[in-house]
Amino acid sequence: MSERIVVITGAKGGLGNLVTKRFLDNGDTVIGASRSIQQSDFASDRFLAVKTDFSDGASVRKLADAVIAKFGRIDVLVHVVGGFAGGAPLHETDEHTWSRMQDQNLTAAFHVVHAVIPHMRKAGSGRFISVGSKAAEQPHASLGAYVISKSALVTLVKTVALENADRGILANVILPGTMDTPANRAAMPQADFKQWVPPAKVAEVIFWLSGESASQVNGAAIPVSGRDL
Repeated sequence: MSERIVVITGAKGGLGNLVTKRFLDNGDTVIGASRSIQQSDFASDRFLAVKTDFSDGASVRKLADAVIAKFGRIDVLVHVVGGFAGGAPLHETDEHTWSRMQDQNLTAAFHVVHAVIPHMRKAGSGRFISVGSKAAEQPHASLGAYVISKSALVTLVKTVALENADRGILANVILPGTMDTPANRAAMPQADFKQWVPPAKVAEVIFWLSGESASQVNGAAIPVSGRDL
């Protein structure tokens, strides 16, 4: 069992639910944050729901400050928040879609870094784990806004690792392939679901990165893509 203080952004969702449950099962205290999170979403006295708008830096700082005020530290930050939009080449992508992908996949992560890393630096330790996408490894036609934002997220996390290694902070990013979630099945009903990654496996890699076994892993972008190589 653990006494860690774990903050999970996007704690309510296809992957976020599983990540939250994995840390709760370990005995961690989990602060789950999203726009729609409710205390009743997880039946545990070690779970605390905090509604947070990750497009708003002030809202994210309020989350971090509230955690520090109540618990005194943030041991692990798991950033699951993100979004997807695609289907058009860049020259046909509207500005709203472009901005939405940057906001959801990059700016939200920047807000989290800005709010949480100073507290971890003061403590002299911390794990910062973000969820990216395997698509970030190379360009993809008609997915430009999404892939570019996720590629920038990888650079952001690696920069956090470089800037904070001297303060005992490890920062890594997971790159899942297409995950086998109800939402993805509904969006792509003709796909071969056997090729997709079970979200529980992604949650296990995230959990592993938070532990002692991964104490020498820093600045890594780790694909979790099953058969999709």
